[in-house]
Amino acid sequence: MTGILLVDKPEAMTSAGAIRALRPVLGRTKVGHLGTLDPFASGLLPLCLGEATKVARYLLLERKEYTGTIRLGVATDTLDHTGATVETRPVPPLDQAMVDAVAARFTGSQQQVPPMYSALKQGGVPLYKLARRGIEVARAARDIDVERLELHLRPLDAIEFAAACSKGTYVRVLAADIGQALGTVAHLERLRRVAVGPFRIADARTPDALAVLPRAGLPLVPLRTALAAYRTFAVPATQFVRLRHGQQEPLAALPPPEAPDETALLLDAAGEVVGVIEADVGRRGWRLVRVLGSDAGE
Repeated sequence: MTGILLVDKPEAMTSAGAIRALRPVLGRTKVGHLGTLDPFASGLLPLCLGEATKVARYLLLERKEYTGTIRLGVATDTLDHTGATVETRPVPPLDQAMVDAVAARFTGSQQQVPPMYSALKQGGVPLYKLARRGIEVARAARDIDVERLELHLRPLDAIEFAAACSKGTYVRVLAADIGQALGTVAHLERLRRVAVGPFRIADARTPDALAVLPRAGLPLVPLRTALAAYRTFAVPATQFVRLRHGQQEPLAALPPPEAPDETALLLDAAGEVVGVIEADVGRRGWRLVRVLGSDAGE
């Protein structure tokens, strides 16, 4: 079983818990997730199954999209609704024009300091473990890009938002910063991931819905579809056998790379992905970097 399984993770379930819920139907299939979701968040959790785990790094997943709710006037230690309240502050009179101006301010390339309650490590220790012990350490700001940010003022001191941002953006931090920019404090009350790279929540199903399907009925995204952005080359079975045994000579017959960092796919006679190649600058040709097993198209 190989492909990408799109899971709609419910709130209050960990990403690992979503995988456990699917074990009865997945059996012993190797599974890897493409970016975890916090337990309080819901939404798209793409899973790599089988041979797809070998090509996870080649999936173009830099862009992610979210929707959710920001609660104004209350700050928490975790920056979301699961944390303890650490500060309350009155919410000044606001109108949509003011909120739009703040949205424009936080759109584009910028730097963001990761939160203490995160899985980032310092000295080999996850920051959230230090935070739980009351220890705060300095964190270096990181470059992020918020491609799109829509904020909509709602009654009872709430803002509904939709955002498209780069990988590594902490939406919890963005929510807190928006609160500060509006003259108050804030935390993330609700978060839903609706897109990861080319994958969309509309194509995902909940763990409960997937768990009752027959194994052969799982709606897997084929690798050829998931990796559609790359050039492809058909390779005869006899030549691929040579490649599988470490002989790179068959790659010399392929058209040359179009860029020094290009990646391309090798296809079998059925059009399924059986290998990944990368440009070899030294040889001005290709080198084989991944070989997929025979179930890559199943």
